[in-house]
Amino acid sequence: MTVTTRITQLFKEFFASESTGGLILIFATVLALVIANSSWNDAYLDTLHWIIGGKSLEFWVNDGLMTFFFLLVGLEIERELYIGELSNRQAAMLPVSAAIGGMVIPVAIFALFNMGGPGIGGFGIPMATDIAFALGILSLLGNRVPFSLKIFLTALAIIDDMGGVLLISIFYAKGLSLMYLGSAAGIFLFMLLLNRLKVWVLWPYFLLGVGLWICLYQGGIHPTVTGILLAFAIPFGKGDEVSPSYGLQHNLHLPVAYLVMPVFALANAGIAFSASDVDTLGSSLSLGIFLGLLLGKPLGVVLFSWLAIRASIANQPGDINMKQLTGAGILAGIGFTMSIFITVLAFEDPALIKTAKIAILAASVAAAVLGSLVVCRASK
Repeated sequence: MTVTTRITQLFKEFFASESTGGLILIFATVLALVIANSSWNDAYLDTLHWIIGGKSLEFWVNDGLMTFFFLLVGLEIERELYIGELSNRQAAMLPVSAAIGGMVIPVAIFALFNMGGPGIGGFGIPMATDIAFALGILSLLGNRVPFSLKIFLTALAIIDDMGGVLLISIFYAKGLSLMYLGSAAGIFLFMLLLNRLKVWVLWPYFLLGVGLWICLYQGGIHPTVTGILLAFAIPFGKGDEVSPSYGLQHNLHLPVAYLVMPVFALANAGIAFSASDVDTLGSSLSLGIFLGLLLGKPLGVVLFSWLAIRASIANQPGDINMKQLTGAGILAGIGFTMSIFITVLAFEDPALIKTAKIAILAASVAAAVLGSLVVCRASK
């Protein structure tokens, strides 16, 4: 089997798991909303606050279980950088340019509404793209969508996730401890040494990963970053079937798509609506998030893609037109998982968290409907 065939096979597995997982994620989100707005809401909240090992169940979902989500994201980033879409400079520049625009413009729109206000700490919320949701919508459109458009949107979302991880590491760190961060750096360097020594069994990396998670948490860095660091420490080799990185990515697809992300949605999407919530839709925080995702994302994606193509920095795939790129840009406005994740890091005020989550849900639903319509019409 050639390297190209292996890459295509792994991407198709990734797309299949993410697209199906996206549909399960939608179901989990709807279920969480139904429960939160029913007589079961109190039991739902009590469950999230169960104490396990001194921490709440909600903590273990957001800070523990989501580490596996970031591990899969890290492995996918690594594959893309080494042998995938991002390994070829000319091919990579289109999704890279689109992703940069899809981060810069939404942040600018958000800042326009929130500069100097209590919501400015959430500037990273409209930057994100939910890979599972976006690919889940594309999968519903069937074979009419060009395969290269799916690759483009996947690469764009992966670069968005890279930006999100950097954002979490730099701007949402709290109470830094140099002792623990130094220990984390030492553990990570030892993992890289094992990589250089061609230690291909996975258990030492996972054992050290637990120590890295603890040190990052105690050091003030969000511990889910462990997933990204662990992904780049695990040997990649040639990226073939015998590679530890390939095998782990292959085995993580289904658990992350079918368990980790739905559980995250169940724990975080349960918003109990009230009549007063209508007033929050016109708040600066809501408008910044809603317009950042629904308007800023496609504007940034299309504008920066067009500039990159016009400047001959990037090539436009022959089977993708600008209308389809616009549709993909709108679908990139489905922020959900990463946007909610950044929300709970950015704010401590329950009112701000609830307002942000409502805006994220509204923008994501609007982006899903509008984006699918545009892609569908553009792909006839």
